[in-house]
Amino acid sequence: MALPSDALPVVAPIGGDDWLDADAPERPSTAALQPSIGHRVHAVARLIRRRFERSVRQAGLPITRLQAALLIRIARHPGVSQTAAATDLDIEPIALVRMLDRLNEEGLVERRAHPTDRRIRTLWLTPLAWPVVNRILEINMAVREEACAGLSPAARDLLMDTLDHMKNNLAAAEAASGEPVEPSRVAE
Repeated sequence: MALPSDALPVVAPIGGDDWLDADAPERPSTAALQPSIGHRVHAVARLIRRRFERSVRQAGLPITRLQAALLIRIARHPGVSQTAAATDLDIEPIALVRMLDRLNEEGLVERRAHPTDRRIRTLWLTPLAWPVVNRILEINMAVREEACAGLSPAARDLLMDTLDHMKNNLAAAEAASGEPVEPSRVAE
């Protein structure tokens, strides 16, 4: 895998080797320049998304990764509001509406008025959606097995606990700073 430093040669600026001057700021250590936990988590998440998307295509499911995530969210929380679903998926409400329009046309999702607040639309799966949800869960399990191959059940549990702990730490830090907090999710 090529690193950014492999792609571009490092060239001394015009004027010679003055940039190597003793007064120049100290370079970070090699260890400090190694990929951080955020980079590694992002890289794993990206690869998991790619594997999921490829598996969905191979299974012939006519849905995107975000549509699959929305179907799972609704399955976990029947009657979730459109606003909560958009927040959970970290997408704009208008993007969610377009996604819901498509899923509604496919006969997978139904929008209903909230029983006490007419401004709120709730989301429900139709009977046609459940086989799709089951297939999504099968694909999720296969991708998770690929990702965790070689890890013992105890290591898998520790990994999930560690990620939950990190998520809670960061959510608490956001809450303490007054930043918006990611909505609580039930066991992903």
